[in-house]
This record gives sequence, C-alpha cells and structure tokens, in this order.
Amino acid sequence: MRKASNNEIKLLRKLNRKKYREKEQRFVVEGERAVEQVVENGLVEVEMVFVVEGRAVSDQLSAFSVFVEEDVFDEVADTENPQGILAVCKMPEEIQPEKLANQSGIIVATDAIQDPGNMGTILRTAAWFGAKALIAGKGSVDIYHPKVVRSTAGATGSIPILTGDLEEVVVELENSGWQVMLLDGGDEAETLRSVQPTEKTILVVGNEGNGISEKLLNSGRKKVKIESAPGQEQVESLNAAVAVSIGLWALSDKVIK
Repeated sequence: MRKASNNEIKLLRKLNRKKYREKEQRFVVEGERAVEQVVENGLVEVEMVFVVEGRAVSDQLSAFSVFVEEDVFDEVADTENPQGILAVCKMPEEIQPEKLANQSGIIVATDAIQDPGNMGTILRTAAWFGAKALIAGKGSVDIYHPKVVRSTAGATGSIPILTGDLEEVVVELENSGWQVMLLDGGDEAETLRSVQPTEKTILVVGNEGNGISEKLLNSGRKKVKIESAPGQEQVESLNAAVAVSIGLWALSDKVIK
C-alpha cells in the first residue's frame, strides 16, 4: 500500500465542502462497514480508499487503498471518533424527469429537508421500498453531505437522485401522468389508509419545522395524513423520516410497480 500524495490529501480536504464536491463530482464515504458496502454494491465508483497508516484492510479494499498518518486522517475525517478508513467516490449522474416519464412506482420528494440524519434515513428507506427516485428540492440538505452519506448506511447510490426546484420538477412529471401526494396533517388531508394511489405516485415530505411550503399546499394537489391513535394529544407530529417510512409502507402495496 502506497502513501497518499499531497494532491490526493488536498482533494480529500476539499471534499468536506459542498462547492468542491459539486465541482469535482466526488464525495466521501466514511467508516469501515459503509465503505465495504459501497464497494460490494458496485452502485457508485470507488476511486480511492484512505486508511490510517498501519491499519489492515480486506483484500477487497486493498486495491483501492492508500495510507495517511493518523493526525492527517483525524483532520479530514468528519466524525469525532473516526474508524481510520474512508473512500472517495464519484457521484452518479442525476436522473432527468424525462427518464422517469414512462416508469411507474413511487418517487419520494423532499421539500427543504435540512437535517442530514433525516435525509440519509429517507434515502435509505426509499431504497428499501424500491422507490424509483428521490427528488431533493431546493432548500434540502446536500445528498452527498458526509452526515447524509453516513446515515444511508451504505445505501448512497442505490436509487436515482434528482435535485432542483421541486415545483418545476413536479409539474414536468405530472405532465407525464405522475400523481402527487403531500404529507400534511391538516383537516383537509385524507387519511393514508383511505387513499388509493395511482401506479405513478410522488410522495412529498416537508421541512422538519415548517412542513410543506404554502405554494405546494395551495396547489390543489392531494393531501394525505398519518392518523394518530384516538385521543392522542401529547405528540404534535412525526419525525419527517418516520413519516416517509410509514407513507412508503402504506402505499407500496397499493402501487403497481
């Protein structure tokens, strides 16, 4: 295993910032299990694995590996207690709306989801239920933020991603037959148990504190809610990632894949 070059370490430092991730079209996966999983999945291209000097790696990872001193690794790592291994991967190309036009199933869309843990869990759950894509609307945290990537538990790259203005993307997809369902707890919303999704359904979840934007809520699109237990008044709302998980579980059997 050779020592990482200064240029390779310089690139690694840059990838902690979104603008450089976008410029280089690369992102970092940190942690032994997550790195092993992205290599096993083969869904994203792993370019290089950085390991702390003296740390053993599996034969599977050795072909990608270079070593760095521990103090350098601690500097570039995003975790408080780094495991001594991380990978630099290429970002997959984003899917375009026209590629989704003739598909069917469920698409998950996030309207300004800002918590990295929530976003990572949403992506992981969407992949588990076989969602066709995840749309990250403006105001949502970067899909390739290190904390988002860790929260996916190695599922980054498992479903197609599309980023952009959510209203514009949704309108384009509606023109090709996709139906939108907005997760909303208001009185006008239908219960999730009672709705019948079409074979092309987009499930939208809103910001952790403010919910779905007024523009989307006032658009005339279908609103759906997850009912609480009768008489339950102690808990005001569900976590965004939990709401998506329940929504996908409830809708997946009704939607023709």
